[in-house]
Amino acid sequence: MADREGGCLCGAVRYVIKGEPMMTAVCHCTHCQRQSGGVFSTNLGVAETNYAQTGETRVFEDRGDSGQPVWRHFCGACGSPIISKVAVMPGLVMVKAGTLDDMSGLTPSVEVYADHAAPWMAPIPGARRFAQGAG
Repeated sequence: MADREGGCLCGAVRYVIKGEPMMTAVCHCTHCQRQSGGVFSTNLGVAETNYAQTGETRVFEDRGDSGQPVWRHFCGACGSPIISKVAVMPGLVMVKAGTLDDMSGLTPSVEVYADHAAPWMAPIPGARRFAQGAG
């Protein structure tokens, strides 16, 4: 279980993930699309105790389908999304996989909000797909 490192585009924010993520998920929700500037966001579910960050992030408080807060952390200098914390998932940090230094060995096991997926986006082989959120 190797540690993984990553950070923002400008290098002002860096982090280390201890061990392997609990899950790797692709989210097609419109909020993740807008935050990422892409057609989906790939997220690593990591126990908050296994995530260590240097550098400050700014936070945008969003709302999930539950009406509960989703705190979206991003670099205030370059705008890179770094993590999201979801009120309905306490103790879990969703790390934006695109900020990893090395993505080797990661394969999404689940896709959520697939009903919002781009029509030309094929399902990921082997990943479970949910029209809305998982669970």
